[in-house]
Amino acid sequence: MPVQSLPVRDASIQFRLLQQYLVLLKKYPILTKSVTSGILSALGNLLSQILEVRKKAKSGALVSEIDTTGAARYAIYGLFITGPVSHYFYQLMEVWMPTTDPYCIIKRLLLDRLFFAPGFLLLFYFVMTILEGKGWGDFEKKMRGSYWTALKMNWKVWTPFQFVNINFVPVQFRVLFANMIALFWYAYLASVRK
Repeated sequence: MPVQSLPVRDASIQFRLLQQYLVLLKKYPILTKSVTSGILSALGNLLSQILEVRKKAKSGALVSEIDTTGAARYAIYGLFITGPVSHYFYQLMEVWMPTTDPYCIIKRLLLDRLFFAPGFLLLFYFVMTILEGKGWGDFEKKMRGSYWTALKMNWKVWTPFQFVNINFVPVQFRVLFANMIALFWYAYLASVRK
């Protein structure tokens, strides 16, 4: 039974968007991953704010407006930090721990969970403090107040996803996979940092 392929113009909008994303990913991998990270990070922050507004509305508390500057900070962080740093981390992981290494699955997970996750979370706290226009004292206060809680939650939430991501997702899609999970993770971080 012959299979008939559809011309691109007749394909669904989702298929065309995916096709365009793949073209951009091939031509401009870092830029594409960075822009995607920025958009999904901002959406994660907006999700957090929407959930908080709904929670306040249910409890009868005064409902505040959506803070677009908060979403902008997350977009900046995703664009300039998450996208490029994650791209290079996943690329280097392939070089440092190739799939030919018999223990690569364990080594990759340990590298990600014990070194990358704590450092990346520390970087998140530091950059967000700067983007909020706050000083070293505020950074220390937030680190003491919520870093350890956020890191433990990171280990609980991210470990199974990262196990799949770093061992089974093709390297060019790892940042996108992580960004999809991060959409909800940034919503959590936005709420825990308050």
